[in-house]
Amino acid sequence: MLNSLKSPLLLSAMLSAALGLTACSSPSSEGGDTASADSAATDTAADKLDTKFLTIATGGASGPYNIIGTSLSEVYVKTFGVNSKTQTTGASVENVNLLTQGKVDMVLALSDVVTDAVEGKNNFEQPITNIQQIAVLYPNVVQIVTSKKSGIKNIEDLRGKRIAVGDQGSGTEVNARTLLEGFGITYDDVTVDYLGFAEAADGMKAGKIEAAFFSSGLPNSSLMELEQGLDLQIVTINQDKLKEIIATKPYFKTFEIPAGTYGNETAVPTAAIMNALLVSSDLSEADGYKLTKALFENLDGLKTAHQAANDISLETARDGMVAPIHPGAKKYYDEQAAK
Repeated sequence: MLNSLKSPLLLSAMLSAALGLTACSSPSSEGGDTASADSAATDTAADKLDTKFLTIATGGASGPYNIIGTSLSEVYVKTFGVNSKTQTTGASVENVNLLTQGKVDMVLALSDVVTDAVEGKNNFEQPITNIQQIAVLYPNVVQIVTSKKSGIKNIEDLRGKRIAVGDQGSGTEVNARTLLEGFGITYDDVTVDYLGFAEAADGMKAGKIEAAFFSSGLPNSSLMELEQGLDLQIVTINQDKLKEIIATKPYFKTFEIPAGTYGNETAVPTAAIMNALLVSSDLSEADGYKLTKALFENLDGLKTAHQAANDISLETARDGMVAPIHPGAKKYYDEQAAK
């Protein structure tokens, strides 16, 4: 009888104690759960973009624009889980127009084309005001090529020749026309074919054109293939004359194609134009900051994708910007400079 009375009493006491402990521990447990939830929410926000889609306009399928742009797109997919893809295009002029029209979200373009867009000149009827710059990237090197048997050695020798100048409206075509005019040669003085990199290389192989302009990072894959089947000659650009052109076209710079790039025994003097990474001015400051940060935190991957990306650096990312800087990018650069 005594044992039967003790068991219910003991059970009741144990239940009360358990309830008491639960009550005492509840505030602490709830506080911990809330903190974890807040932390998770913050982490999630840091890893997400306001935009759900990110289309990057690049250039021809075989060019450095497309290779580097594709690698950058993969960075954004991995970092933010955003639906990012690249779009092959005729390059700079088309890219700026696509960005202006809201058909893409980010573009690579040559600084001379961007300058024209901002000022409303040449291919742009009025100033473009809804584009902003994320970064100055790497130099696009003007590579004018011919065959050694052509006898063409200098840019002045192109007069009267049939030449490929890039896709119509591309950055290659824009700087080809500008450089030719700087040396006193107009399109009336040559026979022009509007051909992209791969098509120009094919035309050279077939003997249909005598010289071609390739403006890209080094090396250009189409030229590397062309070198295998053609006795390639890289055309020289006189640096003193180029400096005169730079006085009115400051986006150009003097440059040398290093010896051995395409089997050339010595360095070849030429010109270069810096590439720009642009976004719409509608892109939020937060997204601009995150996209810029992810770019520079993943440079090693871009360099692995294409050698031209070796010239992209945080130290030079603002040197020679030709469009207004995006506020998110500015915030990132200011933070880095303060460290």
